[in-house]
Amino acid sequence: MSEVMKAVRLHAFGGPEVLVYEDAPKPQVKPGEALVRVHAVGVNPPDWYLREGYKMLPPEWQPEMTFPIIPGTDISGVIEAVADDVTDFSVGDEVYAMVRFPGGIAGESRAYAQYVAVPVSDLALKPSGIDHVHAAAAPMSLLTAWQFLIEQGHDAPNPLQPAQHVPVPLEGRKVLVNGAAGGVGHFLVQLAKWKGAQVIAVASGSHEAMLRDLGADAFYDYGKTNVEDVLTDLDLVVDAVGGPKGDRFLKTLKRGGALFPVFGLGFDDKGEAARRGVTVSTTQVNSNGPQLAEIAPLLDDGTIRVVIDSIFPLADANKAHEHAAAGHLQGKIVLTVV
Repeated sequence: MSEVMKAVRLHAFGGPEVLVYEDAPKPQVKPGEALVRVHAVGVNPPDWYLREGYKMLPPEWQPEMTFPIIPGTDISGVIEAVADDVTDFSVGDEVYAMVRFPGGIAGESRAYAQYVAVPVSDLALKPSGIDHVHAAAAPMSLLTAWQFLIEQGHDAPNPLQPAQHVPVPLEGRKVLVNGAAGGVGHFLVQLAKWKGAQVIAVASGSHEAMLRDLGADAFYDYGKTNVEDVLTDLDLVVDAVGGPKGDRFLKTLKRGGALFPVFGLGFDDKGEAARRGVTVSTTQVNSNGPQLAEIAPLLDDGTIRVVIDSIFPLADANKAHEHAAAGHLQGKIVLTVV
């Protein structure tokens, strides 16, 4: 008889109410994996995309999925066992990871659980200067910001454009971050500032103090100002909101500038970028343990800070998703695991 653990599973697609806290089989490690006793789980938009059955994706991109499904990708915890072929990690190591993304979008990541079997290629030692809650909040959002701004770190095919994404120089450049207070946005602000950019943050007014504390040089409340009507001569706009309205930022950019929509689905500038001499580029975040290891010292010494919006116990994952659906998050939502 297999061992059991507590996990959050869905047996049907739908709203937050389909997330059920229940017994599930404890995973067994396969070659190249470590079994992690999870202490905290980061909540990310793909978690609710999965819960809803990926209805926001074109039908041909929607993966085949088999119930029950454990959602989630981001964890921080302690290694309980390793496969015989694993030499880089040991039992007792504190680690963090974004698990099997995007390869596991059909539900193979399985982070909303007490235990997760993680490919060691996705793992890195947890930064010792932060706790499991803050470490679990980092991987997907921070890797997204890193792969957009610093180094893509993979050559996975990009279905939204023929060429691979290439980050642009940041030192001394004027960079606008739209959606700056959210999970990805608050890391974009910090990474751009770390690399020497002049950073302009756009978010709702209640987030101004936090964003200035994180290094934003200027702030605009999108409820009061349409920045595309008042700003020009920018080098880079990173739109952490994304979607079909992102083309409005093209007129804020100088010739030779770039627009990076973090959520590129639905973006269509009808050729305006080319006419303006502006590059539009996006990428899909991929799991990358070595990048998390490279980032860890920045989290360790406080160069990059993780802002926590709210914390829920794993058993209340449905309430966490309800909170996320209300919007206006400041930083990340985290689930704690007992």
